[in-house]
Amino acid sequence: MSEKIYGQFDLETIEKLADIINAKELSELTITDGDKTITIKGKRCVPAPAPMPVMPPMGMPPMGAPAPMGGEAPAPAAVSGTKVTAPIVGTFYSAPSPDSKPFVKVGDRIKKGDVIFIIESMKVMSEVPSEFDGVVKEICVQNGDAVEFGQTVMILE
Repeated sequence: MSEKIYGQFDLETIEKLADIINAKELSELTITDGDKTITIKGKRCVPAPAPMPVMPPMGMPPMGAPAPMGGEAPAPAAVSGTKVTAPIVGTFYSAPSPDSKPFVKVGDRIKKGDVIFIIESMKVMSEVPSEFDGVVKEICVQNGDAVEFGQTVMILE
């Protein structure tokens, strides 16, 4: 008579199941026989669950979602001028502090190297200098808006 573990399964069966787990590189194996159940776990880690998708802000359609029905979407207006884009992902700030005046406003003449806005990313404030001389034609985001890498922040003429 073979030795039973907790009166359910014999040691030989458990050893064979453990060999199967190792040979097949399984993380675990569960077997149920009537009211008897055994789970044997191997050394292999269970893969982490897939990351949750990032949800867009309320009122915004999910990325890649089809455009709402109701006719053709208007074509984006042709942009003339030089686009200034966000160099990193973060939060756009138009001024060095809440009670300060903005670095630039529409109509201001700027020179290459002038600080034109700040992006906060991971609690670090990064001043963004202009790469061009020009006049601020349009500021495309609002103070405190989240910006993506490469997103147009302002347009210079």
